Amino acid sequence: MSKWEQLTSEQKQEVERQLKVIRRGVVEIVPEDELQEKVAGAVASGQPLKIKLGLDPSAPDIHIGHTVVLHKLRQFQELGHEVQLIIGDFTGRIGDPTGKSETRKQLTEEDVKRNAETYRQQIFKILDPDRTTIYFNSEWLGPMTFAEVVGLSAKVTVARMLERDDFTKRYQSGQAISIHEFFYPLMQGYDSVALESDVELGGTDQKFNLLMGRTLQKEYGKRTQATIMTPLIEGLDGAMKMSKSLGNYIGIDEAPGEIYGKAMSIPDELMTKYYELATDIGQAELDELTRGLAEGSVHPRDAKMRLARTFVRMYHGEEAAQAAETTFVTVFQQRALPDEIAEAVLASEELEEGRIRLGRLLVALGLQGSGSEARRSIQQGAVRLNEEKLTDPNAEIAPKDGDIVQVGKRKFAKIKLGGA
Repeated sequence: MSKWEQLTSEQKQEVERQLKVIRRGVVEIVPEDELQEKVAGAVASGQPLKIKLGLDPSAPDIHIGHTVVLHKLRQFQELGHEVQLIIGDFTGRIGDPTGKSETRKQLTEEDVKRNAETYRQQIFKILDPDRTTIYFNSEWLGPMTFAEVVGLSAKVTVARMLERDDFTKRYQSGQAISIHEFFYPLMQGYDSVALESDVELGGTDQKFNLLMGRTLQKEYGKRTQATIMTPLIEGLDGAMKMSKSLGNYIGIDEAPGEIYGKAMSIPDELMTKYYELATDIGQAELDELTRGLAEGSVHPRDAKMRLARTFVRMYHGEEAAQAAETTFVTVFQQRALPDEIAEAVLASEELEEGRIRLGRLLVALGLQGSGSEARRSIQQGAVRLNEEKLTDPNAEIAPKDGDIVQVGKRKFAKIKLGGA
């Protein structure tokens, strides 16, 4: 008799309640009947499930796209379960080959440690630290002997590895596949063996890696985990997956005004998806909002302002959210300069006979990261000096104390001439 069949009617209602929460915004559960059995066992015994998520610290910042799966973890925590958060300090040195057309550059140990520490600081803006245990997979992967590694590799065939679309495409096109890349899914799967995870979460692009955890748990005589796949979220361009490298992201550690302004550029058709997957809005509120947008009783601009305010509140607090909205209304709707603009010191050594090229000025003030980025912004008409649009990157500027430089809708600097 299954665990589900042994439950009282009241316990079955609790299982159904939990499964309804878990299924929200989920693309696929493998296998669903096994997940039901696991939740039923947890309800019957009072023993929380162990919910695993692996994060490779390949970049220092977490963006809204990353938070989709983190919010699902938080929902599990609110249902009484425990999170196993694995910082892939060992796997991160290889890099996940998923979706890549070439071998990834291996990170140094220093890169991984630095990025991992930043992750630790950011994830608890979403997760409950009291129900989260952080692991570093170097704890069990690092000490493995070569014999143990060979034994691990013997659990899976090359044919199985080539079932991955990215590996298959690279193999068929004659692009190199390094042997060490085959070890990435093996190591991620072995994490589930080491921690005896009950459930593992990941994006839809991680399906192969997630199922490898089930395969290896079975091979090592462990109970197999259920896997839950969450959707990938499009970035601000409305087309490509949110990615820092594409510049279509909202970082959760960015300044409140930056988060708010970026959120206001989310395409209207993606708003409800962002609400569902990346905010803490309740299902009843989401249903009401979705209905209002469809019927026309809620204006898309108002819904987007609420979304922007929600993001800032979640990561910086209510006071910052209100201030960001006030600034947005003042600057962008009323087309006025913000009341407070941070000063940026312009060193005298940047000037030649009191003048500086516009592109160089933007980089010197920290408004742009490089000369090429500055040139693009200027040519696109995104740069203003004292509210006057400038479009020539080579224009010679004679800056003065108090000059206001603006790039786009959200970046401002007040020039303060200084020493070297």
